[in-house]
Amino acid sequence: MMIDKIPHFIAGEWIHGDGDGEVLHHAITGEAVGTHTIKGLDFSAAYDYARNVGNPALRKMTFQERGLMLKALAFHLMEKKEQFYEVSKATGATRIDSWIDIEGGIGNVFSNASLRRQFPNTSYHVDGDMVGLSKGGSFVGHHIMVPKEGVAVHINAFNFPVWGMLEKAAVNWLAGMPCIIKPAEQTCYLTQAVVKEIIDSGILPDGALQLVSGYGNGILDYVDSQDVVTFTGSFETGKKLKTLPQIIENSVPFNLEADSLNCAVLGEDAVPGTAEFDLFIKEVRKEITVKAGQKCTAVRRIIVPEKLVEDVQIALGKALTKTTIGDPSVEGVRMGALAGKEQLAEVTKKVAELAKTSEMVYGTLDKVELMGADWDKGAFISPILFLNQNPLGVDEPHNVEAFGPVSTILPYKTIDEAIAISKKGKGSLVSSITTADDKIATEYTIGAATHHGRILVLNEACAKESTGHGSPMPMLTHGGPGRAGGGEEMGGKRGVMHYMQRTAIQGSPTTLTEITQQYQYGGEYKDPGQHLFSKYFEDIEVGETVITAKRTVTETDIVNFANVSWDHFYAHTDETSLEGTTFEGRVAHGYFVLSAAAGLFVQAKKGPVLLNYGLETCRFTKPVYPGATIGVRLTVKEKVEQEKKDDIAKGIVKFLVDVYDETGETVAIATILTMIKKKNQD
Repeated sequence: MMIDKIPHFIAGEWIHGDGDGEVLHHAITGEAVGTHTIKGLDFSAAYDYARNVGNPALRKMTFQERGLMLKALAFHLMEKKEQFYEVSKATGATRIDSWIDIEGGIGNVFSNASLRRQFPNTSYHVDGDMVGLSKGGSFVGHHIMVPKEGVAVHINAFNFPVWGMLEKAAVNWLAGMPCIIKPAEQTCYLTQAVVKEIIDSGILPDGALQLVSGYGNGILDYVDSQDVVTFTGSFETGKKLKTLPQIIENSVPFNLEADSLNCAVLGEDAVPGTAEFDLFIKEVRKEITVKAGQKCTAVRRIIVPEKLVEDVQIALGKALTKTTIGDPSVEGVRMGALAGKEQLAEVTKKVAELAKTSEMVYGTLDKVELMGADWDKGAFISPILFLNQNPLGVDEPHNVEAFGPVSTILPYKTIDEAIAISKKGKGSLVSSITTADDKIATEYTIGAATHHGRILVLNEACAKESTGHGSPMPMLTHGGPGRAGGGEEMGGKRGVMHYMQRTAIQGSPTTLTEITQQYQYGGEYKDPGQHLFSKYFEDIEVGETVITAKRTVTETDIVNFANVSWDHFYAHTDETSLEGTTFEGRVAHGYFVLSAAAGLFVQAKKGPVLLNYGLETCRFTKPVYPGATIGVRLTVKEKVEQEKKDDIAKGIVKFLVDVYDETGETVAIATILTMIKKKNQD
C-alpha cells in the first residue's frame, strides 16, 4: 500500500525528503497515516529565504499592520477548524483535547492580534520612559526595540501540534520576525495540515513561515546571532541543544520550555464537604486525564494534608473510575490514547521506575475495557495513581515523569512542608493551591514562587471563570525555572520582546523625539500653524505645540470649585488647619488646576476632535496659591492608529498637558487621550 509522504514547506515551495521515510501510525487504530523524512533537505536555503525574503517583509510592516494580519489569519483558521479536528483524531485526542490544541492555538493568535493596541504604529517599539542624563536637560536617553534580522526556529513537542506552533509563531510575527517550524515527528501531520491552510490563505508575506515535517537533525547548524531558538520538550534534549557550539558561539537566544513535575496542593482548610475539596478533586482528575496526561503542565504530584490522604485517594479514585477510555469518535469516551506505541513504551518504563518507591493505589498497566477500540492496535493506558508516604525522603516522585495519565499523592504536615515538597521538583512550569484561606494562599505563593513559573490559587470565588491549572494564557508568561528550562514564552509584550533587540539611544530631546515618534520632554516645539483641535488626525505631527493664554487663580476660584466638586479638603478650605503642613496658605485643588488648563487649551467650536476619554500619568508638582498665573503648553506626544468602527475613521492622539506658573515652573503635568477624526474616511 502506498503511503503519502508528509511534505515540508521550504523557500516558498512544498517539497518531499528523499527515500521512503519512517511510518507514522494512527494512535487509536494503529494504521499508517503517512511517512516522514528529511533526507536531502537544504536547511541553509530555509535560513536564507527567511532572512532575505520573510524578514524584510515583516520588518517594514508596522505593529498595527502585523496585528491586523494576525486577526485575519485567526478568523481564517477558525473557519477551517473542522478539517483540523478530523486530522487530529489520528493523534488519539478527544474532541475536548483537540479543542485545547486547535481552538486554543487559534485563540492565542486572536489574543496577540489584540496586543497590537499596546504598540505604536511603527515597525519598532519605544520601551519605557525617557531618562535624563544631564543637569540642563539637553542630553537624554531612551530605549527602542527593533525586530531582529534573523529567523525564529521553533522546535516543538508532539502533544500540542497546533497550539505549540501558533502560540510561538503569533508572537514572532507580531514582533516582525519570520519563523521555521519543526514539529515533533509523531504528530507533524496535523501541524502540516494547518501550515498548508495558512500558506494557501496568502495572508502572511512570503518567507514568514516555513515547515520541516519530521526529524530536525542539523536544523540548528545555520543559526547566528540575529536568530532566536525556542524548544519545547524534554529537559535533557533541550539542554543538549542549548549547549550546541553554534548556539554558544553566536550567543543565540534560546528559550527552553521543558516538561516538569508540576504539583497541585490542597490547603488544610479544604476538607471534605467544602467547595474547595470538590474543586481540587475535579481539577486534578481533569489534569490527569486531559490529553491522556500528555501535557507539559499536567499535575504530576498531588500534595495534600496528611490527615486528608485517605479522603483524597478515595474521592480521586471514584472520579477516575468515571473516565471511559477508547476511540474518541465514539460518544461517551472521555480519554483517548497516547500519541503512539513508542510513547506508550516510554510511559510504561517510567511507571515501573515510580513503582520502586511508591504504591500504585489506582489503575493498572494491564488491559482495561475500551469503547470502540482494540487494546492491541492502539496506544492505550489507564489512569494511574501512586501514593508515596515519604515525599521528603525519596526522589523518584520529584525526578521521574511518566508523560501520561500518571500522578502521585504526597502527604504534608504543615504548609512549610508542602512548600518544601513542591520545591523538590527542582523547578516547574506551574503549581496550584486550592484553598479558601487567603493567608494560606499567600504563604504558599510567596514561599513557593521561586520554583514555579506560574501559580494558580483556586477557590470557589474564581472557579466559574478559572482557566485551570494546566492552561497557560497568552498575556502571561509561560515557563519556569530549573528543570522547567528557565525560559519564558508569550507574556503579552514581554513575549514579543524576545524577538526584538533593545537598544539604548542617547541625544537631545528633539532628536530623540524624531527617532521615537514620541515627544520627549524638553524637545523643541513645532508650530502647528493653527489650533491643534482644528486639525485632522493625518495632519497632526508629533511635537506640535499650542501655547495658550494665561489665567490668574483667585481665592474665589478655589471656593467655587470646592462647592461644585464637594471636595472640601482642609488645605483648600480651612486656612486655620495648615500648621505643620507643607502648605503656606490656602491652595488650589489639583483637579481645579487641570480643569482650568482644559479651559485654556480646548477649542470650543466643532471640529475633528470627537472626544477626550482619559488621562495618563497625571501629577501635581507644585502648589498653586491664589494670585498665581498659569498657562498651558499643549504638545502632541504620540499618535495611535485605530481601526474604523461605527463608520468613522479615527485615531488617538496623546497630548502632553504641561501647566506652568508665572515663574515658568511646571505645576501640573498630564497626558490626555483624545479621539480625532481622520480626513480620509474610506
